[in-house]
Amino acid sequence: MADLVVKVSFCKDADPVPALPAYETAGAAGMDLRANLTETLFLHPGARALVPTGLRLEIPVGFEAQIRPRSGLALKHGVTLVNAPGTIDSDYRGPLGVILINHGDVAFEVKHGERIAQIVFAPVVQARWELSAALGDTERGTGGFGSTGRG
Repeated sequence: MADLVVKVSFCKDADPVPALPAYETAGAAGMDLRANLTETLFLHPGARALVPTGLRLEIPVGFEAQIRPRSGLALKHGVTLVNAPGTIDSDYRGPLGVILINHGDVAFEVKHGERIAQIVFAPVVQARWELSAALGDTERGTGGFGSTGRG
């Protein structure tokens, strides 16, 4: 496995004390991102919020970062991401934030330093369009949305 070096810096007003994202186990695909807050955030049922991580990244060209939910927060509290996975492009240099939503029944308390999402790095393939009058046939054809079995 090749190492990917991603430069990281703290935002101007961020607290550098919470740990940088890290792989929690040897087989982990994602690193946990932590909330970087000046005060506790209460995410009420149905509410969403942009939660700062206090980080800015320099992702190498040819790669992206995907922001994904933490399964434990989703299962235990109904807290997940509005746009999962979120994509961070290699040319973005702004603050890294996580858009959380509470699908649970009670308010969820997001504390400073709490693990709120995962970040996964992946290679990017950019496609080009080729206009065509006809497309090749397949066994499935135009069947969609549940056409291969129970939706």
